[in-house]
Amino acid sequence: MPLAKRIIPCLDVDQGRVVKGIQFVDLVDAGDPLEQAHVYNQEGADELVFLDITATHEGRGIMRDVVRRTAEQVFIPLTVGGGIRTLEDMREMLHAGADKVAINSAAIKSVDLISECAEAFGAQCVVVAIDMKRDQQGGWEVYTHGGRRFTGIDGLEWAKEAEKRGAGELLVTSMDRDGTQIGYDLELLQKLDDLVQIPVIASGGAGTLEHLRDGLMIGRAHAVLAASMFHFRQVTIKEVKDFLHEAGITVRKVDLK
Repeated sequence: MPLAKRIIPCLDVDQGRVVKGIQFVDLVDAGDPLEQAHVYNQEGADELVFLDITATHEGRGIMRDVVRRTAEQVFIPLTVGGGIRTLEDMREMLHAGADKVAINSAAIKSVDLISECAEAFGAQCVVVAIDMKRDQQGGWEVYTHGGRRFTGIDGLEWAKEAEKRGAGELLVTSMDRDGTQIGYDLELLQKLDDLVQIPVIASGGAGTLEHLRDGLMIGRAHAVLAASMFHFRQVTIKEVKDFLHEAGITVRKVDLK
């Protein structure tokens, strides 16, 4: 039986609140992270992603208390990212209750960090997050610091390098699609699936049930991540899973009491 595809709400956190913007700017408040996490836990989400989206840009650490309180009360896998700079930062997040830690800007600054974290905690704990934007040649370039800093690095080459260094999973966000609700960048997802063997989480652009389906079936992603459509109650996790199940996609069914 094929592995179940995962549905993952993403909570972008800024100053202790969930926020959502479009293409990484124009942020609006979307609620309390612990309250949101409770809702998604009860609805049957497969995992949660917490991203402290301004931690790296502002040069501060991640929200340890939020992670700890969430992990104490929510019992689905939790991935935490933003402001993770060192092996010790990752250790602190895992001790606080995270199941996986996402590294982005710090991995670009020091690629050895991926290997160090994988060796210390296991590849299954290491998610390399990549923010990509299309270039004029039709490829994709990597940005860091919450999408603020251009690196000049080819996105597909960086994905291959992250896998080679020991990443257990890639969280790939199309900056062009982020918050637009026009659908995932399916071409990007297909190219990533052809290039790497590790799971790819699709991020950026989900706005309808069909977008989630296409990300999994056409884009061949292992998981789909969404924010706006969940935070603003456009659709529930159960509705998503029922729709995907009817489309022939293997998902962990939700049995709400």
